[in-house]
Amino acid sequence: MNRHLHLDPVGGISGDMFLGAMLSAFPDARTPLVQDWQDAGIADHVRLELEETREKGFACLRAKVITASDAPPTAHWADIRARIAESALRTPVQERAIAIFSKLAEAEAACHGVTVDQVHFHEIADWDSLADIIGAASVLESSGASSFSTSPIPIGGGRTRTQHGLIPVPAPATAELLHGFELFDDGGRGERVTPTGAAILAHLIPTPLPYSPRGLLASRGTGAGQMQIAGIPNILRILTLDTLSAPAQAVSLIRFEIDDMTPEELSVALDHLRAADGVLDAGYQIGFGKKGRTQFSVTVMTQPAQCDHVITRCFEETSTIGLRVDMTHRHVLPRTETVRNGTPIKTVARPGGTTSKAESDALARTSTLKARRWQAKQAEQCDDD
Repeated sequence: MNRHLHLDPVGGISGDMFLGAMLSAFPDARTPLVQDWQDAGIADHVRLELEETREKGFACLRAKVITASDAPPTAHWADIRARIAESALRTPVQERAIAIFSKLAEAEAACHGVTVDQVHFHEIADWDSLADIIGAASVLESSGASSFSTSPIPIGGGRTRTQHGLIPVPAPATAELLHGFELFDDGGRGERVTPTGAAILAHLIPTPLPYSPRGLLASRGTGAGQMQIAGIPNILRILTLDTLSAPAQAVSLIRFEIDDMTPEELSVALDHLRAADGVLDAGYQIGFGKKGRTQFSVTVMTQPAQCDHVITRCFEETSTIGLRVDMTHRHVLPRTETVRNGTPIKTVARPGGTTSKAESDALARTSTLKARRWQAKQAEQCDDD
C-alpha cells in the first residue's frame, strides 16, 4: 500500500496553512513535530497554537507559530543551513527541511541576481518561517506519503508589502518557485501563495503535471489561513489516498515522424539516443506518410530534467525538423537482476506474485532454439536457495 497526498489550495497555500491541514489530517503528528522543534534548537523561541475554527462554513484547523519577543535574528541562508545541519534533528526531517529551504534560497538568488550563499531572506526567514519549514518536514515524514499532487493554484492579485517596498502578487520568489504549475485567477485579491508555501510545493512536486490521483480516501485535513478573502474560503485541503500501485513517475515523451531515413540509419540513431543521459527508452512504429512514403513514428521517453538535452540530440541524430513533447506519468514495477545457473535473469514483483525472465542477450550465445528455451527455463525456474 502506497500513500499519496493531494493538495487542494482553495484559498492558496502558506507555511501555516500547510501545517494546519497536515495536523488536521494527521493529528498524531503533533507530538513528533514539537520534538523536532526541540531537537532543531528552536523550541525556546517559538510555540505552536492550534485553533479549531470555521472558515466560511468549513470546519478547519488554524495553526499559528508564536515567536518569542527576544528571539535573535535568523536572516542569512548560510546561518540557517548550518543551524539545521548541526542540530540533533532526525536525519530525514533535517534533509527535507534543508531541501525546502534550498528551493527558497535558489529562488531568491535568481530574483536578486546574487549567489545562493549571498541570499538574505529578510522577513521570510523569521523564526515563524523556520518553524513552518521544519514543521512541514516533520509532518511530511509522519504522514508516510511517497507521492504528491496539487489542484490548480490561485495567483491572487494586487500588491504585497515587503522589505523592498510594494511588489506585485505573486512575489518574485513565489513566481520563480511556481514555474510549471497550473495557475488561475479566481478574482480574489491579496497574496494567495507565500514564498514558504511555494517552496513546499516545489519540493513536493518538482515536475508539475496534470495528474488525477486514484486510490482509497484514507483521511482528509483542512487548514485555515490568517486573512479573509471576499467570497472565497481561505483554506488548504489535503486528501490522503491509499493506492495499491507504486507511485507514478513523471516522464517526458518526445514524438516525431521520419520519412527520409533508411531503417539502418534510424536504427543507429536510436542506439545513440538510448545512450543519451536521461533517456529511458526509444523506439518506432512503421506507417505510411505523405506521397505514399514509408514513415517511422519515433517515440523517445526521457526524464523531464533532461528533456531539453534529449531534444537537441534528436535533432542531431535524425533528420526530423520538428517534434512534439508530452508530459505524462508511468508506473514501474519493482525489479531485481540476478544470475541463476550462469544466466542473468530479471525478477519482477507483480501484484499476483513474482515472475522471472532470462535476459535475451545472454541466451543469444547458445546455439539452437531448443537449447535456448531449455536454458531460459532452467534459469527462470531455479530456486534461489
